[in-house]
Amino acid sequence: MPHPLNDVALDQLFRTARTYNAFGGEVSEDTLRQLYDLLKWGPTQANTTPARFVFVKSAEAKAKLGPALAEGNYAKTMAAPVTVIVGRDEDFHEKLPYLFPHVDAKAWFDGPREGRGQPSLRNSSLQAAYLILAARALGLDAGPMTGFDAAKVDAAFFAGTSIKSDILINLGHGDPASLYPRSPRLPFDEAARVE
Repeated sequence: MPHPLNDVALDQLFRTARTYNAFGGEVSEDTLRQLYDLLKWGPTQANTTPARFVFVKSAEAKAKLGPALAEGNYAKTMAAPVTVIVGRDEDFHEKLPYLFPHVDAKAWFDGPREGRGQPSLRNSSLQAAYLILAARALGLDAGPMTGFDAAKVDAAFFAGTSIKSDILINLGHGDPASLYPRSPRLPFDEAARVE
């Protein structure tokens, strides 16, 4: 039976973790592989795991990404050690005979691609959250962003595929000077209830 994490771990993952706007340091390919090897275990509907990740590190890749960024996200993204493009494969069901061999789950999602849009978005969003938690667990900071032109990202990185971009996440070691004061969160009674 799992045991609760200690306060140090809970702080690192949630309570004192922040969304940074400036990053430094280096993030090695080995660390990115460790990151994926953690996040891949997060649950998704019928193990669909539709997220596809592009780790943008090189100057050439950043040059391809730059024109798609909103003005307010350009400088921080170009300076970040890594920016992850989290996309979703709208033909994720093709992998289900391997990923979910217990039943014919592929048949659940057969049909026009538009019918897979919602489940691919829902489950890739879960995987993006797992990526942020895995990054924090490995001692990295994260800065998720949606301020970009998805059509430009798709043309630059996913042309000719069934993958659509959803979110960008800058990774590295966050600069505390880039933080805004911590925003409040809703208390339990305003956001949840027990029935």
